[in-house]
Amino acid sequence: MAKLDNYRTHIENLIKEYSHCKPSYGDIEVHKIFDKEHDHYQLVNIGWHDHKQIRGCVLHIDIKESKIWIQHDGTEDGIANDFVALGVPKEDIVLAYHIQYRRKHTGFAVS
Repeated sequence: MAKLDNYRTHIENLIKEYSHCKPSYGDIEVHKIFDKEHDHYQLVNIGWHDHKQIRGCVLHIDIKESKIWIQHDGTEDGIANDFVALGVPKEDIVLAYHIQYRRKHTGFAVS
């Protein structure tokens, strides 16, 4: 359980850190979504630029099967590298945005 609590803390801290990167255009709000009961975590942008609504997921991370599953990563350098720098083993990080047969080539967990 301590491992999963550490993973939850890492996820929340990184999402909070990335939430400071607000788009430089439009009237955009950055939302941090933490569903701790089901281990779903997201960072979402929503707002308006000129006459167009802007909405999109920047990060979507789940904890499944005692691993960090990165469902979507809209960061420049890749949040998986941030987890590794925090001491999370690569075999506990799944790049779920890659189809399963390609995951074996990433250096991270397959599932």
